[in-house]
Amino acid sequence: MNLPRGPENLCFDKDEFMKPDFDVDHFVSDCRKRVQLEELREDLELYYKLLKTAMVELINKDYADFVNLSTNLVGMDKALNQLSVPLGQLREEVMSLKSCVSEGIQAVDDRMAKQEDIRRKKMCVLRLIHVIQSVEKIEKILHSQGTKELSSLEGNSPLLTGQVLERIATEFNQLQFHAVQSKGMPLLDKVRPRIAGITAMLQQSLEGLLLEGLQTSNVDIIRHCLRTYATIDKTRDAEALVGQVLVKPYIDEVIVEQYIQSHPNGLQAMYNKLLEFVPHHCRLLREVTGGAISSEKADIVPGYDFLVNSVWPEIVHGLEEKLPSLFNPGNPDVFHEKYTTTMDFVRKFERQCGSQASVKRLRSHPSYHSFNNKWNLPVYFQIRFREIAGALEEALSDTLEEAPAGSSYCLLATHMVWTSLLKCWSDQMFLPLLAHRLWKLSLQILARYSVFIGEVSVRPISSEKMKESKKSVPVGRKESSVSLNPSEDQGNGASPESQPLPSISSTQLVYVAADLDKLQDQIPDILEMIKPKLEMIGFKNVSCIAGALEDSKTSLSACVPTLNNRIIQDLSESSFAYLKSALEVPRLYRRTNKEVPTKASPYVDSALKPFYRLQNEYKDTLKQPMVHQWLEGALSESTQKYYETVSDVLSSVKKMEESLKRLKQARRTTTSNPVGTNGGMSDDNKIRLQLALDVEYFGEQIRKMGLETSSIKSFSALTELVLTAKDQATAE
Repeated sequence: MNLPRGPENLCFDKDEFMKPDFDVDHFVSDCRKRVQLEELREDLELYYKLLKTAMVELINKDYADFVNLSTNLVGMDKALNQLSVPLGQLREEVMSLKSCVSEGIQAVDDRMAKQEDIRRKKMCVLRLIHVIQSVEKIEKILHSQGTKELSSLEGNSPLLTGQVLERIATEFNQLQFHAVQSKGMPLLDKVRPRIAGITAMLQQSLEGLLLEGLQTSNVDIIRHCLRTYATIDKTRDAEALVGQVLVKPYIDEVIVEQYIQSHPNGLQAMYNKLLEFVPHHCRLLREVTGGAISSEKADIVPGYDFLVNSVWPEIVHGLEEKLPSLFNPGNPDVFHEKYTTTMDFVRKFERQCGSQASVKRLRSHPSYHSFNNKWNLPVYFQIRFREIAGALEEALSDTLEEAPAGSSYCLLATHMVWTSLLKCWSDQMFLPLLAHRLWKLSLQILARYSVFIGEVSVRPISSEKMKESKKSVPVGRKESSVSLNPSEDQGNGASPESQPLPSISSTQLVYVAADLDKLQDQIPDILEMIKPKLEMIGFKNVSCIAGALEDSKTSLSACVPTLNNRIIQDLSESSFAYLKSALEVPRLYRRTNKEVPTKASPYVDSALKPFYRLQNEYKDTLKQPMVHQWLEGALSESTQKYYETVSDVLSSVKKMEESLKRLKQARRTTTSNPVGTNGGMSDDNKIRLQLALDVEYFGEQIRKMGLETSSIKSFSALTELVLTAKDQATAE
């Protein structure tokens, strides 16, 4: 039904009234969101008038039909009453027919059920008949065969016996099928002893025939026998028989623990003998079952894998029972040798399998998994981990011992870090299944060394270096390591809470920086060392390994600025300890009547000794760019302090000079004139001249070191300062 259209400006949609779920409250609340209630009421009244008008028009349009509606219904009740009687009769007839049909269907269903029951019983009887016939047929074959054997002195040929067994096996297969289908039948229980006798006889005959074929190397007997086993679905029994009769005696003879212990290469010799078993004793079985390359496809008996199901389980059982010490990880070196030798034997045994499918069956065999699980690799790794970590932690001690002779590193700590990394991936320690653990250990070693460098870089520098530098005694490796012993002994005697940080000498600090730089350069060598090992286990994401090593290198690089700053600070302090002697220059010339200075003061040479020693003693240890960086940094800091000291001295001299001039003018006498007796130059000008000579000599020595004075901060200002003072001294 279509409602009449209203004006376009109505605040609601007329179709809302025709919806099945129309709700007045929802309609009003929805309209209130758009207009006020007064406007809504006006629109509703307007639309109400439209509906009323439309209804009137509809009635007027169909008025005749409305009027005739009641007229057309006159007598309708009588017509309906006349139809009720025949409809009732029809209903009774339909119900009667339905009842008859239902009874017929039920009768048919009952007969079908009986028919199905009869058919099922018939099948059971037929199966039992087949069982009885098969039993009688097998017994008849056996009886006739036994009669022939008694009547003939020569007996049957092995081939004929094999054919008879195949006939019996075919019939026995049908017997087994029908017996399983007839399970639970009383007659079957009576026949079961006869079936058991046939089974035992067949099993015994097959075992005897197979053993005869193996002993006489008769391929036809073996082929007939294995085909018979396959016919009765007893291939696993044949494989178990071969394992017990053929494989086990050989294994017991070869695997002897006393032989392995008494011979230096006994384990390898034992494995070689085990590998000889397959070509020497399993050749016929492999030819018959298709395991050999020379097997003809037409004569192959499929379904057998004697290497996987007969030979391998017996080998594993023999190793586990007779060589329990083989899996003992107590001695890691011996364990590694035994494991690698054994895995090499396993790989050679897999190559004897002859096909990829056979290798897959071998690797999925339960004995293969149990054999691999016998090797306690986590315990082996823990022992190796304690070896490496213990030696490394011992080397990362407070004493900072020097590296052994021939090492490319200066300190024992860094030498042990590199040695530990090499050991992790050496052939004497690496095992493919532990690659992930060894990789983690390698990263842990680098991280531990990074922490060690961070700890060393904050140690206080020992006071002995000042005494040594003042005495101008070069510090060797042995001297530097020995000089720390007294402080170490004192620290070890203190309680952990009050124990101070161990000190470090200047030489040791330089060695730490040199080792750190060399180790960073050798980190790419670690990747080249690891690559072949990872390729061995099929790992190809080398970029991930390279990224992790790069992160370790970055972590080590983060320690370099701190070390450089400590070394630069130490050099600067060592140098300035002498440069501050410039404060003593006025005392040397004031009222001493000394000659006019012509050369630099001795303290300048003393101040430069730490820099010369760095250049000369460590030229084979450090890279030149690193030495230049340290020299520039240390000279910049010491020059800045030297500039401040010289500036203070010159300012003091100027103040003293001005004071003396004022005093002279006040007394108007010449007795206080500070003029020397040897050249007329005043003491103040001698001081200025001496400082100028010191700074000039200081700059010359810097240039002799291979550095540019322009790269030394504050040196240009220092030079300008003393040149001004020198000009003033010479002018007067």
